[in-house]
Amino acid sequence: MDPHARYQSPLTSRYASPEMAANFSDNKRFSTWRKLWLNLAIAEKELGLDIPEGAIEQMKEHIYDIDYELAIAEEKKRRHDVMAHVHTFGVAAPKAAGIIHLGATSCYVTDNGDLMILRDGLDIILPKLARVIQRFSVFAEQYKDLPTLGFTHFQPAQLTTVGKRATLWIQELLWDLRNLTRAREDLGFRGVKGTTGTQGSFLALFEGDHQKVEDLDQRVTELSGFKEYYPVTGQTYSRKIDIDVLMPMASFGATVHKIATDIRLLANLKEIEEPFEKDQIGSSAMAYKRNPMRCERACSLARHLQILVQDALGTASVQWLERTLDDSANRRICLPEAFLTTDILLTLLQNISEGLVVYPKVIERRIHQELPFMATENIIMAMVKKGGDRQECHEHIRVLSHEAGAVVKQQGGENDLIERIQKDAYFEPIWADLKSLMDPSTFIGRAPQQVDRFLKEYVKPALGPFDEVLKKESKAELSV
Repeated sequence: MDPHARYQSPLTSRYASPEMAANFSDNKRFSTWRKLWLNLAIAEKELGLDIPEGAIEQMKEHIYDIDYELAIAEEKKRRHDVMAHVHTFGVAAPKAAGIIHLGATSCYVTDNGDLMILRDGLDIILPKLARVIQRFSVFAEQYKDLPTLGFTHFQPAQLTTVGKRATLWIQELLWDLRNLTRAREDLGFRGVKGTTGTQGSFLALFEGDHQKVEDLDQRVTELSGFKEYYPVTGQTYSRKIDIDVLMPMASFGATVHKIATDIRLLANLKEIEEPFEKDQIGSSAMAYKRNPMRCERACSLARHLQILVQDALGTASVQWLERTLDDSANRRICLPEAFLTTDILLTLLQNISEGLVVYPKVIERRIHQELPFMATENIIMAMVKKGGDRQECHEHIRVLSHEAGAVVKQQGGENDLIERIQKDAYFEPIWADLKSLMDPSTFIGRAPQQVDRFLKEYVKPALGPFDEVLKKESKAELSV
């Protein structure tokens, strides 16, 4: 069938990185099942079960050559995906056909396989997040001294610096790195637990030898690349684990939305813009436009990411007793989509952070439009130091400020408060000081020093585990 005649998820058809798309592919899923059957056979053989000669070798040889036509036909006949793939693997490795899945339940491969895929997905995400933090840190360092108008309620407030503002983004990304790292480190393995988690089938296989059953659980866990298994399970691993993985991703979505929204607001002010390519078209009708499409896409996808954890929360809350199957279809959607969306957002953020354009002259002009009002307290203090009366000075400043404000708001003119002060004889004692009193760099407090300390004491240690990855230059290219 023509692929264009069927719906395709834009997460994979338009945006996803090859590595993350591959992590949730059929090839990854079913080859992982085969690895789990292999690991089970290896461990069972080591612990004394009669595994046919050559069975393990044949299984190793056929991990990746999956006959999908046969598997599809078997699933249609048996209405059971795991048993369809047990049969398909047995055809490929006939010496192992009789012992594949020995003692196991379907969740041995489905749940353990999911945990392996989640683990590998986190291993893809974490270095990418570290790279995004590193890119924004370069930006913060570059612009740590550049004064800019701060905003509260999106209304002009005291000055900050462009670099200091970026540290607000970075700090939240560091928390996301911490949360996702914790999720990765906490991830365990379901292990070999049997149909309701009692390991009854394996106890029967080993003729009542409890120690061998425990050794089997530990050995398969090790062969599958995990440090530990969950000590107790029902038929499945607790779906609360899915919450623990998706919750930090939802939180990351909130971070992305905030960063992208900030940049969209600043783009409207013409102070900062996301990258805009030479041949990029901003609007089909308005040729002059430079729409912030990367940040808009980031906001759109971030909203989707934030709601996916609701699926995991709902599923975990209704898993009756040892398990119920109403989790399966839901998890097939929300888990891959959460990882794919997170991965796409990281590509977007890296692309944005590597190409942010700052317009210092626009920023300077906006500062000068607002700074005279912000400098009034400094002017009052300077007058007092020259022998003036604070209350009298306050009244003079108040009158002149209202007059200047009327020019700005009612006439659309420039803020002329300083010119009014220069013409008012009352302020003659500080006329010579006005230039220094209006220097924007004196209004930014410790912003540059805060950036330096933050990057040195917080960002650098957090990125330490990723030093080798970050040394490898990698540019983020958008697929569409």
